[in-house]
Amino acid sequence: MNKGSWNGHGRFWTAASSRQKRGEEVGLTKVGKGTKRMLVVDGNGIPLGLVISRASRAEVRLAQETLDRVRVPRKRGRARKRPERLVADKAYDSDEFRLWLRRKGVIPCIPPRENRKGRRKKWEGEYKERWRVEQTFAWVENFRRLVVRYERMAKMYDAFCTVAFILICLREVLK
Repeated sequence: MNKGSWNGHGRFWTAASSRQKRGEEVGLTKVGKGTKRMLVVDGNGIPLGLVISRASRAEVRLAQETLDRVRVPRKRGRARKRPERLVADKAYDSDEFRLWLRRKGVIPCIPPRENRKGRRKKWEGEYKERWRVEQTFAWVENFRRLVVRYERMAKMYDAFCTVAFILICLREVLK
C-alpha cells in the first residue's frame, strides 16, 4: 500500500495528507488561502447568479462579472439581464462601478466609505433589505460541502454550489 514516497530523511509523506490548499481559483488572503463566492439574489433571497474566484481578487472587480451572469426569464420576451436596483455593501463603493451600473440603467444603493468626499445620497431605507443577501449566505453555509472546499476543480465546486441553490429554491417554493 504505497501512497507516497520516502525521501530517506524524515517521515513517510503522502500528497493526500497534505494540509496545503491547492487547486483552481484558490488565492492567498491575510490568514491563508481561500475561495470567494460572489452571489446575486432577488428580493426574496433566492440566488440568481454566482461567480467563484480566488480570495485575493477585489469584490468590486468581480461584481460586474457576477451581474453579467444573471438571467431572469419572463413570460414573454427576452430574459431580464439587469435589476432595477442593486443593494451592496461598502466594499463596492467606487466611482467606476457606480458609473458602470448607471450606464446599464441600474440604481446603485451602496453606502459610501468613510473616506468618500462629496454629497452622500440617502440610502438607509433601501439598504435595510441587505439582510436578505446575508440570509442567503447563511443558507449556503448549512451545506457542509460548501463551507470547506474539498474539490480542487473550480467547476466541481461551482456544480455543488448550483445543487445547493436548487435545494434552496425548492425549499422556498415548497414553503
